[in-house]
Amino acid sequence: MRRVIFNQKGGVGKSSITVNLAAVSASQGLKTLVLDLDPQCNATQYLLGEVAEYAADKPELQPNIGQFFAQTLSLKGREKPLSEYVHPTRFENLDVIPSNPELGEIEHLLQSKHKIYKLAAALKEISRDYDNIFIDTPPAFNFYTLSALIAAERCLIPFDCDAFSRRALYTLLENVGETRADHNAELEVEGVIVNQFQPRATLPTQLVAELRAEGLPIMQTHLGSSVIMKESHQQSMPLVFLAPNHKLSEQFVALFAELLD
Repeated sequence: MRRVIFNQKGGVGKSSITVNLAAVSASQGLKTLVLDLDPQCNATQYLLGEVAEYAADKPELQPNIGQFFAQTLSLKGREKPLSEYVHPTRFENLDVIPSNPELGEIEHLLQSKHKIYKLAAALKEISRDYDNIFIDTPPAFNFYTLSALIAAERCLIPFDCDAFSRRALYTLLENVGETRADHNAELEVEGVIVNQFQPRATLPTQLVAELRAEGLPIMQTHLGSSVIMKESHQQSMPLVFLAPNHKLSEQFVALFAELLD
């Protein structure tokens, strides 16, 4: 199954949700791939640690998804399959295709050359090797996000419980609907993932109830907030491996089980 985690709003936990759902998948014996399309490289660094950190005096991590897209602009030589850009992680059954900050520099060239379907074809081919593929996207509706939506079968939408996020959610759902109509009839919104949920606060509970009453596909499992997520980032270790008995880890396991159902 190819899933894209998408929200045009930054700071909603896209990368954390992507990596931790992928880690749960891998921990259950499923061959799993994370594809990082965000130039900020958060998912890449979460999984690979210091080796994936970019600096002016440090060579970039290669191969990466930026090189995959760059090769599609060249008419010279053989195009390498997406499988040649995969890096193993230290976690069994879990691989990653790293992002690169230079993705933004070639985006306009990819758009002008109409390469929007290139990723979809490549992911369909590599899907034979994986049970689950999770795609992290930039916090914008751009070439890379559209490429991911065209390549995916399901879309998961992280959601913070506030009025601004609610308004943005409607626009986001319209964008997904247009992508389905114009490019990818297989694409479905699998669910809206409520993140940083405070069950004892009135506003979040009321907001979630209203969205559910509107018929939106709100996932039953909500993700809470905890300092352990920051510890997980710092140690480059997803929660299911760092603290499997923690409440937030159990919520990710429950969320993944909901996806399987």
